[in-house]
Amino acid sequence: MDVELSNIAPDTGGDISLNQDLWVELNHATICKPLIELTLKGTPLLKFGSGDPRILLCAGIHGNELPPQVAIVKLISLLNGKDINGTVYIIPIAIPYATMKNSRRFKGLDMNRNTFKDGSISNTILKTAQKLKIQAVADFHSTQPQSNPGIESVFSSKKPCNESFKIAQHITDQTSSKVISQEKAGNLYQGALEDEFNINGIPAVTCEVVSRNGKIDSGSVERSFMQMKSFLDYFNICK
Repeated sequence: MDVELSNIAPDTGGDISLNQDLWVELNHATICKPLIELTLKGTPLLKFGSGDPRILLCAGIHGNELPPQVAIVKLISLLNGKDINGTVYIIPIAIPYATMKNSRRFKGLDMNRNTFKDGSISNTILKTAQKLKIQAVADFHSTQPQSNPGIESVFSSKKPCNESFKIAQHITDQTSSKVISQEKAGNLYQGALEDEFNINGIPAVTCEVVSRNGKIDSGSVERSFMQMKSFLDYFNICK
């Protein structure tokens, strides 16, 4: 495969093949064998292309939100062998142990509320992105029906990174998702990966599709995949 593989955290490893709902969707993908080897050791990071723009896509901060983790592996297959305009970094399974356990939490904590905390995997993702000089980030989730937000949506903020809002508008225009925008990053959810990226000057959005926790509801993978492709399209990544 035309991709560079690495690992950014040694303490998050797990056997994702033990999550049966996830694995039935993934086990035919070409990337699966090397991905399994990486996830056993911790959080995988994949790199496609080189140069600017430098963007990052992430899934699996909540291990029981399965559709984006399946969709992002499909995106990896799409990007393999393509001419890439810039650099695409992908974290397909942010916390393999939590995904293995089909759990929202890791070490008893919600990692999408702990990005400001040194030593958390979400903080490691932030610091890794800063080191790699990432210019924009999209974090992919799924939301349970009749929960918060409970609808297909893209979270963003207008300050301090107005491009966050512009990216969200682009994705929602292409996918019929709903923009959920804050005036200032961190007003709604403190410690969320998206908010902490924006606070640190890196435009970021959170993309949600609807699916029950721990399950892959019909159409949810396809909807998440569309959001991912739209994020790439905003930066004209695929030639």
